Amino acid sequence: MISSEENLPTFSQRTEAATLTIEIGFLCFAIVLFLLGRTQGFRELVGDLSISFVAIMLEAMPFMLLGSVVGGLIETFVPQEWVSRSLAGRKHATVFVAAGLGLVFPVCECAIVPVVRRLLHKGVPLSGAIAFLLGGPIVNPIVAGSTWLAYRSDWSFLGTRMICGYSIAVAVALIMNFLLRDKNVLLDEATLEHGSSCGCGVHNHEVAAEPAVARFFAAFQHACDDFFDVGRFLVIGAFVAALARTLIGVDALGDLFGSPGIAILMMMGLAVALNLCSETDAFIAAGFRGVLPDTAQMAFMVLGPMLDMKLLLMYLTMFRKRAIVTLSLLVFMTVLAAMLLLQYGLGGLPGGQ
Repeated sequence: MISSEENLPTFSQRTEAATLTIEIGFLCFAIVLFLLGRTQGFRELVGDLSISFVAIMLEAMPFMLLGSVVGGLIETFVPQEWVSRSLAGRKHATVFVAAGLGLVFPVCECAIVPVVRRLLHKGVPLSGAIAFLLGGPIVNPIVAGSTWLAYRSDWSFLGTRMICGYSIAVAVALIMNFLLRDKNVLLDEATLEHGSSCGCGVHNHEVAAEPAVARFFAAFQHACDDFFDVGRFLVIGAFVAALARTLIGVDALGDLFGSPGIAILMMMGLAVALNLCSETDAFIAAGFRGVLPDTAQMAFMVLGPMLDMKLLLMYLTMFRKRAIVTLSLLVFMTVLAAMLLLQYGLGGLPGGQ
């Protein structure tokens, strides 16, 4: 019988191969556009696309870099025992605390799963772990700052995103606890520690005796890995947003998704497909401002950090398939219901311009 550890490399290789295929296809498409831009008929179109793409990237990159540095420092220097002690053994109260834990423990969804695995190992209830899994990547200061800047100091977007992220995380965690409280939803290896979250397994970041210089170097390594690993998804997402605005056109895009309900569903599907980091996805969503309803942009920013393709793949290392299906459906339907309520019940974002 093959152990779970022996299965992980094969899983990782398949995932990496699929990602590499997408990246090569994207690169080929970008090269074709660049060559077309040298011709008279496409020069203006490619020029507009380039300006839009570079603008999104320049706004988003500092936040991605900041998030990577913070993530590396947390991975290396922040012990999780104090988190576990405060959360373990209090199922319902834990949910409300854990959903907002990102305010003091900011981790994006790209690194949240290994952190949740360690919390489960230390006795944190499943409901609390799910609340942190869903709420942590949204309800944190780095995401708040990037959202505020992307939407030009518009507090309605920032406030709505934080409130929706927290409320949906709490609701889904409580429902999951009710539906699956008597069922085994975790894989056996989910509560076991397999070295560090980076997967290197060659060093213990929480050993106090380790020299400070070595720990700072380890934090820098983690930051670099996160920056380059997540950066490829940001590039693809920024390119798609810029291409949609340039190729389809603002008026045509607005007419194509004229119904707010259809626009919300479209942006939710885009959020699942693009695998963006929560620290930079606001800049992609803001690229559709004035084109799609505010609630559609909000759906993109709330669903993406909770449910996308890379998260689904990472969930396979922690949850059984039944739990993944239940969690995915609950997250998708709860976000959809919240956005429809905002759109048709309140007429849009509270305080929106």
